[in-house]
Amino acid sequence: MTKTKSAKKVANLGVAWERAFGYVQAVQVKDTIYMSGQLSHDAEGKLIAPAALDANGRPADFSQMEAQIRQTYINARTLLAEYGATLDDVVEETLFVLDVPSAFSAGSKVRKEMYGTDMPQCASNLIGVTALAFPEQIVEITFRAVIDGPAD
Repeated sequence: MTKTKSAKKVANLGVAWERAFGYVQAVQVKDTIYMSGQLSHDAEGKLIAPAALDANGRPADFSQMEAQIRQTYINARTLLAEYGATLDDVVEETLFVLDVPSAFSAGSKVRKEMYGTDMPQCASNLIGVTALAFPEQIVEITFRAVIDGPAD
């Protein structure tokens, strides 16, 4: 994590596309942490549970939705920990998905598991989109968290 001159604390996961696109994974300003869209990759940037693609290079099905959502939350927890935060500090999340019905089904299960409650205490949005950054990617999730105390 690095501190910028405008009292921002930023964090990255060290994946290649951070530098290629030119962005940080998370920014803390005062008591709020804003997270870029997270996806289901491992520490080396390899996509976990990539969707199989059809002849047109589009996901052939959405059977990997649950696994992708789960890994995305795991990555979000890793970033939140950089700030001493947890999923309990999340106040809003937005899931961008290629298939809303499968995301609703998988997401309702995984969210409850990850937040450790049947009613996660955060606002949540589920938005269907036509494409994401990588062809095998079928979900991306952004998070906003509020923690006690401003950035140093």
